Amino acid sequence: MHFDKKRFAALFMLGMVVFMLTGCGVAERVKYEFSGAGVESWDNAALESGIMTNVEEYYYNHLPESLRETYREMYVHIMKNEDSGNLLSKIGAEDFWRAYYAVLADHPEIFWIGSSAQVQQSGLTGDIVSYDLEVAVPVEARASMREKLEAAADECISQISPEATTYQKIKFVYEYIIDTVEYNAGSADSQNIQSALLYHSSVCAGYSKAFQYILNRMGLFCTYITGQIRDGGDHGWNMVRIDDLYYYVDVTWGDPVFANQMDNVDAGSWKNYNYLCCTEYDLFKTHVPGDAVELPACTSDAYNYYKLNGCYYEYYDYDTIYNVLMNSVWNGEASVVMKFGSQEAYDAAQYELFQGSLLDDPGQYLMEINGVSSWNYRYHTDDNFYLITIYW
Repeated sequence: MHFDKKRFAALFMLGMVVFMLTGCGVAERVKYEFSGAGVESWDNAALESGIMTNVEEYYYNHLPESLRETYREMYVHIMKNEDSGNLLSKIGAEDFWRAYYAVLADHPEIFWIGSSAQVQQSGLTGDIVSYDLEVAVPVEARASMREKLEAAADECISQISPEATTYQKIKFVYEYIIDTVEYNAGSADSQNIQSALLYHSSVCAGYSKAFQYILNRMGLFCTYITGQIRDGGDHGWNMVRIDDLYYYVDVTWGDPVFANQMDNVDAGSWKNYNYLCCTEYDLFKTHVPGDAVELPACTSDAYNYYKLNGCYYEYYDYDTIYNVLMNSVWNGEASVVMKFGSQEAYDAAQYELFQGSLLDDPGQYLMEINGVSSWNYRYHTDDNFYLITIYW
């Protein structure tokens, strides 16, 4: 992913070079004509125009009061397909980018503009007086594309049982996007939802915004988080809420092909569930959130996939793991996954599996039932999540 914030800063400087500093002050701005009478705020303007959103705007709610009108002013202009124009809010460059980024982070359904813009700044006041947004989809094509995107999201939603819990809905959408989207750094419109939902090829921004868009369309809270991965590179993921508690989701890293999780094992239908409703303790081993918005504590592991599916072992016990392995081969399973509760338990399991004799009996059984004299297993380990997967 090419993270927006740095690109914003670079393009701001470009905009300054292109437009140069002007001497225009506030008096030279063209006042926005509200569609209704007696409108006193941009929130009212949105209501008057019938474009107020039903989406929970996490970034808006965490902006300083002084920037909320700027956010809503930009939102109204964007929703009216005004890709360039004057800005009434008296704000400098840093606040402009903060408000603009917040609008895009809250609203994945705004698919027709990119994350960059050229701006003009007053040489007298330092305020941003006008902007020209990056256009990803021309105005005349937006209505048709919106219909296609809504239909694509509804195709996913239609497969979810009306009786599904919030977690089950989140899990289904997580799996759906992994199954239908291919990671491709060269994807068209990769920062917007059409890349994932229509072209089925995207980067982390497309994965995450498509996930957010579908959940929002079902009335579920989901927001977009950006930052970096610890070994370098900008990245985007999501935060969801279940029963007033927050959890992180990284759909992109849930795709084992993207994360290089398979160690030459054919991915097939396998998915990485480490990044489904995980805690900050787990995620922040590899991810570093940016400072674009204040984040709540994400400490509950109530929806840890491995705990919910009986694959979690707080401690290592030889007999327990032996029975897990034997039951797996007796039941004809293609693989078995085990998550451990500590580094000590994880290390002990690895030693017994790969240096000890723990795999001998399962291997002997597999050779007998398959009528062969040798057996080669494959495996994957994840040191961050204390996870071991054996592929029979």
